[in-house]
Amino acid sequence: MSDLAGKTGLVVGIANKRSISWAIAQAAAAAGARLALTYQSERLAENVRELAEKIERPLILPCDVASDEQIAEVAAAVDREFGGLDFLIHGAAFAPGEALSNPFVQTSRESFRIALDVSAYSLVALARAVAPLMVKRAGGSIVTLTFIGSERVFPNYNVMGVAKAALESSVRYLAADLGPQNIRVNAISAGAIKTLAASGISGFSSMLQIYRDRAPLRRGVDQSEVADAAMFLVGAAARGVTGEVLMVDSGYHIVGT
Repeated sequence: MSDLAGKTGLVVGIANKRSISWAIAQAAAAAGARLALTYQSERLAENVRELAEKIERPLILPCDVASDEQIAEVAAAVDREFGGLDFLIHGAAFAPGEALSNPFVQTSRESFRIALDVSAYSLVALARAVAPLMVKRAGGSIVTLTFIGSERVFPNYNVMGVAKAALESSVRYLAADLGPQNIRVNAISAGAIKTLAASGISGFSSMLQIYRDRAPLRRGVDQSEVADAAMFLVGAAARGVTGEVLMVDSGYHIVGT
């Protein structure tokens, strides 16, 4: 496991105990990092506060990632409390329900805007806000979460696939922009995992079974495996890695059918 003693991190995108972001937060805290955790809305605040009791001295902050003002407030609070930042975990993603249940061609302009704003542009906005904090630490690591629906068509994934494609492209452009400041930007493309977000995708259980049947390892992945990959990317072992999409999907992405 990476040694993150003395490191500080900001984790965005925790909804409940099944969230991949929460698994990463637990792993980072166990490795010695001090963390700031955000919640998207008051509806999710209680979940995050309850989970936060399991880690040491967390900073808990509201953050609607569609609000530049709230992102700025989070960055300022983290700077006051931590005096800089070593890593950011970005797990924010959302699309309106009708954009997932209806055919993609019926995606409304507003649903498209919301999905791209929350799921992709939020990475850009957060990276811009925390980059000065990482410069204080002579560099840092930004890790976001994506899915192979960015490259292939999955039933009922629809506009989220387009948003994830934009997210992965943003990773590369951000890596190029922030690299001179020794800030690395990478993504983890996780296999199908049963999370709150996944529950909104019709037929998700069938997708899980397809992974088990076709992936070279003949199984899916769980949150802890993604968290271990994130610990690699935020740690010193990945100091020469940036602009990458790391596949953690039991090898599913290499299979032709």
